[in-house]
Amino acid sequence: MATGAVTPPQPPLAAARRGLRGRGVLHRRFAASPMKDESAVSSNGGNEEMVADSLNVARGVSHPGLSSSLCNQPSVVPTPLLPSEPSDLRFNRLRPSIDESDCKYKKFFGCYVAREAIIDEEYWIAAWLRAEDHFEDQSGDRYVESFKRKFASQEFHALKKRCSKQQGEKYICFVAVKNDVFRRTVLNSVVGTLDVCVRHPLHGEKFPAEPGKSSLHHRIYQPDRPKFGYVTNVCVAKYARRQGIASNMLLLAIDAAKLNGAENIYIHVHKDNLPAWRLYDQIGFKMVDLDGPPHSSDLCLLSFSS
Repeated sequence: MATGAVTPPQPPLAAARRGLRGRGVLHRRFAASPMKDESAVSSNGGNEEMVADSLNVARGVSHPGLSSSLCNQPSVVPTPLLPSEPSDLRFNRLRPSIDESDCKYKKFFGCYVAREAIIDEEYWIAAWLRAEDHFEDQSGDRYVESFKRKFASQEFHALKKRCSKQQGEKYICFVAVKNDVFRRTVLNSVVGTLDVCVRHPLHGEKFPAEPGKSSLHHRIYQPDRPKFGYVTNVCVAKYARRQGIASNMLLLAIDAAKLNGAENIYIHVHKDNLPAWRLYDQIGFKMVDLDGPPHSSDLCLLSFSS
């Protein structure tokens, strides 16, 4: 009988591991490590950002446009914008300081500041907040993350296009940003967003509508009629609600619309959205007496007069 090499004894744990691999069991490691590109620390020498990101990964909290499976990607992350278009969004970018952010419109309140979005990462977070708000009631859908990413991608490009338009209308994206001593990333700073558009009424337009919703052959402005403002996409992150963020962004949007010549500011609200009704009533919005068919059977038009 041929002799063979004697296998040395192994520790029980190692043997158990080898036996599991032999049966084809897939091993997965759950690491609670921060993203490589999220290494910003607080100005007092702490590591608040790193701890926050570690907890997010451990809890399975997804970053806007990212997932926990991308936690070891380089700092330039190809977020899902267009399939054939690489992205240069850097989610490790630190938020601009108050001195660095040259904004015409700015409002401080509590530990936040509402201002214009000034860098692409802020536009992307704004688009992601809108995607989360849009699919908030569909959190149980297995494909909801894919839907949100597609929605955010489309909104990001549309938002940049609207804000870059120079003729016919003034379109501004506002964001609410944490204002404290910590060196936070943009990803962990933006907590709210809304848009305001200021323009003259279009030819044949009886009721203010969301920008871009009218027919192309009606895109003719009537400069002889007074300008108005239209507010849309009011969104606040879940964890930051009930802190006056939406109301202060609305007040800033109203001031900006007035400075751009708007006499009235309009907003649509769903008839069953009672929290929004209370908010807009506190700001001073009033129900519009429509002289004709409403914009939608589920939406009501509110107006704020300067």
